[in-house]
Amino acid sequence: MSDGRLPDVGLGRSGRVPTPAEDGHWRRMHPTTPAIKGWKIVVAVLAVSWYQLGENLRELSKVHDVHVWAWILVGLVVVALIVSVYSALAWRATRFNVTDDAVHLQTGIVFRQQRQARLDRLQAVDVVQPLLARLVGLSELKLEVAGGHGSAVSLAFLKEADADALRTELLALAAGLQRPTTGDEPGVAEADAPIKSAVDAAQDVPPTRPSLTKRRAPADPIRTVFSEAPERPVYELPMPRLLWASLRSGGAVALVVVVVATVVAMILARDVGAAFVLFPALLGSAGFMWTRINQGAGFRAAISPDGIRLRHGLTESRAQTVPPGRVQAIRLSQGLWWRGPDWWRIEINVAGYGQSKDQASETVLHPVATLAEAMTAVWLVLPDLGVPDPQATLDAALHGRDDDGGFTPAPRRARWVDPLGWRRHGVLVTERALLARSGRFTRQLDLVPHERTQSLGLAQGPVQRRLGLASFVVHSTPGPVSASVSHLDGHVAAALLDEQAARARTARAVAAPEQWMTAPDVHPGPAA
Repeated sequence: MSDGRLPDVGLGRSGRVPTPAEDGHWRRMHPTTPAIKGWKIVVAVLAVSWYQLGENLRELSKVHDVHVWAWILVGLVVVALIVSVYSALAWRATRFNVTDDAVHLQTGIVFRQQRQARLDRLQAVDVVQPLLARLVGLSELKLEVAGGHGSAVSLAFLKEADADALRTELLALAAGLQRPTTGDEPGVAEADAPIKSAVDAAQDVPPTRPSLTKRRAPADPIRTVFSEAPERPVYELPMPRLLWASLRSGGAVALVVVVVATVVAMILARDVGAAFVLFPALLGSAGFMWTRINQGAGFRAAISPDGIRLRHGLTESRAQTVPPGRVQAIRLSQGLWWRGPDWWRIEINVAGYGQSKDQASETVLHPVATLAEAMTAVWLVLPDLGVPDPQATLDAALHGRDDDGGFTPAPRRARWVDPLGWRRHGVLVTERALLARSGRFTRQLDLVPHERTQSLGLAQGPVQRRLGLASFVVHSTPGPVSASVSHLDGHVAAALLDEQAARARTARAVAAPEQWMTAPDVHPGPAA
């Protein structure tokens, strides 16, 4: 790490940094990894050189001396060789090991570093395939753990089958399953646990205990002795809906405005060069739309015993697995242009994702959900909302105002500080979560389970103080969801602060264990 810190390094009970077992099997990445990573360095060097020597290169383009261009070609070859040698040495010095408690990663040529991702702090496991890696059948395995910036551990690149097998092993170990230690041949823990979904909840499907089956372990050391847990598809985003929703988004509106402004500027200035002034805005709007389409293409969700499985991506495919209970908060938002078809965008906070550079694609639970799919997505994360009629409660939270659905609304005097949206501000505390509703033109609903509450706060500006108002804030892990309720009555907000603090303490005391498969009612036992 560039800052020298190891935020994801876990300490053992003795206070020292744990190390893998002496007889542990250290593995290296795929041999073609240097080639896949090396070309990025070459492109970066060329880009920096062009930026730094731009004017000289323009002058050089006028030179017709063959020897000059030969030296330039030799320089490029030397750079490519240096990058290739460095990438090969870096690959040689990089290795990883998976133990029952953590994933250990060693890197560095001159300065050796060892990082550790503790499995009991594992938040999500992603299999990412950039376009070039997908062409050669490789994948990157990303482990998101609860920690500060840069806490994720990346294993790039592995064979696609190996990455999937390793993900299965890590999820099984993080769930509390143990590798087989007895018997004539290794066993395979196959979780046939119930798949809890909205359909199960509606039909009152009784749960069943997970079972274990026995299978011969593969000879390849990268393979796992755990078989992949079964899954049940929940929803899938059709491509026509994604395209139509992108055209009805704020980015499309901004793109139309920029195009119209560009044409008007050209006509008034009578100069085509005037269009270049608005070119960055045009490029930004088009890039925003392309990003939404590229990340949402093929989006589908499934539920399995090891968590919520999300798959999506056009040029870069991503397969995410978020274990149960790792979602810290949920947000449903609806722009003005999505009001007609009643579409919703659903985002989540997951510890470890919030400070990632890929947060925009990692934290989406559904990019364009219908009302029914939105409710299903909420039930995936929060199966029990803690109310008698969850569907009616969510409908009031998404479309209602004032005290619809039992919400505590902002008082009438809040219209002086928010004349348009004050009737949408409201909060509802159920047995399981806190719901915060807001937004007149862009509707928004935030849900925070009580046991996932990080801290609470009250904010009061000078105008609010004069009117006896206050804003209630629920702090979560870094991410797109920042739950708050603006302009509540000051006394109501203060009472809510005390009540929610007590509920959060009680919920954390009875929360399920981090290793969910080791709970008393679902313990599968070791493989025979």
